[in-house]
Amino acid sequence: MADFDTILKFWAPVEADLNTYGGLVLTRLFTEHPETQKLFPKFAGIAQADLAGNSAVSAHGVTVLKKLGELLKAKGNHADILKPLSKTHATKHKIALINYKLITEVIAKVLEEKAGLDSAGKQALNNVMDVVIADIDADYKELGFAG
Repeated sequence: MADFDTILKFWAPVEADLNTYGGLVLTRLFTEHPETQKLFPKFAGIAQADLAGNSAVSAHGVTVLKKLGELLKAKGNHADILKPLSKTHATKHKIALINYKLITEVIAKVLEEKAGLDSAGKQALNNVMDVVIADIDADYKELGFAG
């Protein structure tokens, strides 16, 4: 529980400006890990230079951060939130587990730079996401997806 509370202390600025944070997170993910951009067919043709400020990229970033906010606020009681996400990401999108780790790193960097996330917050985010990713992995195995 303490890890969730630690992260949520830094979450208010994110929720106050989801569009900006969402755009920053996905733009940075695609820039630092270009292979991830191919996982999003609607973004595959966008040039790296055009990612920042792209409204579709920002809108999807909002979706990602809203879901993360839901998971954080559930404070570990997230099976009902996570199962549908796991299912679509396994059966429809085919998203490997490594990609959740990559976006976690990017979210930590963006929160550190823009929301003041400190080292304890970073550790808390990693702890929480380790559990979330392990739960996604368990869901994937149930679905027969080797993520």
